[in-house]
Amino acid sequence: MTAAAAARNEGAVEATPLGALSKLVQEVNDSGVTYQEMADRGIDEDGSTLPRQWYQKLVKTPPVNPPSVLQMQAIAKALDRPMRQVQEAVARQWLQYEATELAGYDSEVRIIVAHLAGKSPEELRRWRYMIEAEERARREAGE
Repeated sequence: MTAAAAARNEGAVEATPLGALSKLVQEVNDSGVTYQEMADRGIDEDGSTLPRQWYQKLVKTPPVNPPSVLQMQAIAKALDRPMRQVQEAVARQWLQYEATELAGYDSEVRIIVAHLAGKSPEELRRWRYMIEAEERARREAGE
């Protein structure tokens, strides 16, 4: 006698891909920054922080509601990323909004973006790392 194969659970929820902010937090974590370090350095303007568990849950089981503006400020500091990048990630994750224009940027930024358009993912990653390294060096030098 053979056992019947286990039936697929029709009610099971399929794993959903990570949203943009969740991916951003995961990338920073993968680069070696622990969730506790994120919590320690992510302090918003009123002195509040998000706990370590918040960052973990954002990656594992993202909340239904987006973070507030103050929380986004804390997240930007925690991830060492510009506030605008965090805002765009929140908009993509919770509103399915994708920015397609460069509103608010000057012509220099537009030229740089135009130069990078069409580059391979590897080239874009290399440019991003160079820009981030330069920003870190300036911060560490106190500029």
